[in-house]
Amino acid sequence: MEKPWLKFYDEGVPHALEYREVPLHWYLEESARKYPDTIATILPGKFGDTKLTYKEIDELVNRLANALVDLGVKKGDRVALYVPNCPQFIIGYYAILKAGGAVVATSTLYSPREVEHQLNDSGAETVIVLSLFYPVVKQVQPKTKVKNVIVTNIKEHLGGMDRFLFTLLKEKKEGHRVELAGGDLWLKDLLEKYPADHPQVEVGPDDIALFQYTGGTTGVPKAAMVLHRNLVANVQQCSAWLPDVRIAGESHLAAIPLFHIFGMVTVMAWAVTIAAPMILIANPRDMDALLKAINKYKPTLFMGVPTMYNAINSHPDIAKYDVKSIRACISGSAALPSAVKQRFEELTGGKLVEGFGLTESAVATFCNPMYGMNVEGSIGMPMPDVEGKIVDLETGTKDLPLGEVGELVLRSPSVMKEYWNMPEETQIALREGWLYTGDIAKMDENGYFYIVDRKKDMIIAGGFNIYPREVEDVLYEHPKIQEAAVAGIPDPKRGETVKAWVVLKPGETATVDDIRDFCRDKLAKYKIPYYVEFRDELPKTMVGKVLRRKLAEEEATKQEQ
Repeated sequence: MEKPWLKFYDEGVPHALEYREVPLHWYLEESARKYPDTIATILPGKFGDTKLTYKEIDELVNRLANALVDLGVKKGDRVALYVPNCPQFIIGYYAILKAGGAVVATSTLYSPREVEHQLNDSGAETVIVLSLFYPVVKQVQPKTKVKNVIVTNIKEHLGGMDRFLFTLLKEKKEGHRVELAGGDLWLKDLLEKYPADHPQVEVGPDDIALFQYTGGTTGVPKAAMVLHRNLVANVQQCSAWLPDVRIAGESHLAAIPLFHIFGMVTVMAWAVTIAAPMILIANPRDMDALLKAINKYKPTLFMGVPTMYNAINSHPDIAKYDVKSIRACISGSAALPSAVKQRFEELTGGKLVEGFGLTESAVATFCNPMYGMNVEGSIGMPMPDVEGKIVDLETGTKDLPLGEVGELVLRSPSVMKEYWNMPEETQIALREGWLYTGDIAKMDENGYFYIVDRKKDMIIAGGFNIYPREVEDVLYEHPKIQEAAVAGIPDPKRGETVKAWVVLKPGETATVDDIRDFCRDKLAKYKIPYYVEFRDELPKTMVGKVLRRKLAEEEATKQEQ
């Protein structure tokens, strides 16, 4: 197929790559071998930080992997990892892989019911969990197949004074201090007991590395079965996209959750691949802590989401912090407003570009060039060895011409094998080698792609198709608006109508008429929000993506009442 985007690649970005026939953890072993004393993780503390080198991380990973094998974990077994951004996540993740298992990354925001579903659906018999969430595991364990529970306390990697004060003031009060039930194990005890030799398990590129849960294109929770080769392909594609990437010369700000595929691959796995330190941010919503970490540790790479970059831009004390170390950022999970991009680049002097990916493609597939032509509102172009095209929304079988709106489909060596135990969902998503994304998009004559919206988020009002993203982009241009979300709500005459939820910048005031009037010369009449609700904040995922669906559900409940 024709690939017009290739001529817009940055100089030094290859059109195609040769992929290593190795498991993902091979990169950890290589970094430990070549750069043993390079810092792998930095955990900031109030009175200091704790650091682990690549050699130390790899040894801890081997110890835990040997423990897992001894506990009965076999090749292909699923192991749940229920831990936030801390060294234990990285140790647990790579230990599961080295033991031949598949990681089931569990969101720390999940309710007990959601944890129970994920454990049952995946069939996980072993869980590695932070002590704070241990009660949740014990609550649901009788209804699952879980046999082994390995518990870690966040303080295990805190510095001396921070650990002392945490034990004294916070551990019990915040729920971190727990007594283990009979048979459950402390991670620190296993690390002391087992040797640092590489486990005797053969793991290859075609073995399953991840059971990564996603709503996918249809919104039904399901596990994308991701192979080692898919992850290896994506980290190589990420490195290739930044042509001047420096091996053992970068540092990653790990502010997005590592249990999310975006953080897991473009932060953790990529950092390990290039022997870069990871500055671990446990709570990305604590902007003061995040800015202090940037100021002190000078990260060069910062993968994030628009709400995070916007929060930095809007921080009242931003002038007090040095953020000039940041040189390259890829924004994902939601549309990047041009005003947010421009302000962030002014503050840092670095580059912030919009990209696009899915759990099903082991994440990154499209991106704007880091140094070349950035097109406002575009997710950029396919990365090396990725192909993209637009097909009709009705059948998905007809390729559409340039500029026409349809469903975005893609091919990439990073695309998952299938959904676990969901053959019908797999057939919807994977057809004749193409991944059907469920995103409504278009492509221009240069091969740049534009997400118009999600299929399921499209509003149909009086027969007109309205894409929430288009309306949100206009709202973000309003000088008084900090955040905005748009969704369709039931309307007796039009079927659906447009509602906007708006967060104003601190100290600003506005009326519904102000917002609607602002939209009049920028949107067709039928697209202008009929209702506007002002809020102090919008519901978001842990990654920072605004939950349109939750807003629509709240509205439906309100109307029922």
